[in-house]
Amino acid sequence: MSKDPRVSPIVGLVVAVAAVSGGAILVRLSDAPSSVAAFYRVLFTTLPLVPVALWRYRSQLIGVTRRDLGFATLSGVALALHFAAWFESLSWTSVAASVTLVQAQPVFVALGAWLLLRERVTVRMIVGIAVAVAGMAAMSLGDFLGGVLVGPRPLYGNGLALFGAVMAAGYVLAGRSIRQRVALVPYVVVVYGVCTLALLAIVLVEGHGLTGYPPSEWAIFVGLAVGPGLLGHTVVNWALAHLESSVVSVSLLGEPVGATILAFVFLSEAPTTFTLVGGAVVLAGITLTATDSET
Repeated sequence: MSKDPRVSPIVGLVVAVAAVSGGAILVRLSDAPSSVAAFYRVLFTTLPLVPVALWRYRSQLIGVTRRDLGFATLSGVALALHFAAWFESLSWTSVAASVTLVQAQPVFVALGAWLLLRERVTVRMIVGIAVAVAGMAAMSLGDFLGGVLVGPRPLYGNGLALFGAVMAAGYVLAGRSIRQRVALVPYVVVVYGVCTLALLAIVLVEGHGLTGYPPSEWAIFVGLAVGPGLLGHTVVNWALAHLESSVVSVSLLGEPVGATILAFVFLSEAPTTFTLVGGAVVLAGITLTATDSET
């Protein structure tokens, strides 16, 4: 761990969680196709980092091996699918359900590490995964069976959010070994560069235009990059150098809470009882899994 940062890492985490909590609200406020919003979110996050990577990390960029480039490509494509699926999920289900389910990434990272990398799995992790899955079922089926629907197609939206969580786990697992050899900035530039190209392909396949949006939409695109992108995930990566990873992981569970509150204030979207109870169970399961798998 680095010592004596100028800014308290806890303060940094508070800022990061607040920044990422607003991401879902900005997506909801946008009238642009979800894949277009995702594309510009990643593009505008990456562009400011490119000069830094070329100036300070040129040798590392040039020295990226073919094997690492392959894993970076997998990581970037998985990240693109994560953004595309999650952004789209917000059109079909509630903010509370979408953000909570997509935050289940640590559960799928633990499962993937066990299945693909043969990493250890503990009783606590198994319990955590089981608890999280039970909460997901309660969130996804409870409102539907109870006849209270939040969103046009909540089951479909919840499924997209879960797929986004699986893809986020794939992004983490594919990039895990690369981060041991490549510094953060060049790693992010390469992976986000691949992610940007993959999202561009999705936009073009779907037949959406890249221009012609009003100024309010461009403000949202920039806001998604500056808020959740630079102030959110960049600060989280900085905090990891000063705090235990388990502390950072659990702190990020504040995103569903913050997003739910913001959705109520700005979108007048009140979560149902099943969403609240199921979401609390999911967060408890993620906490059990994350704090055990990262210690």
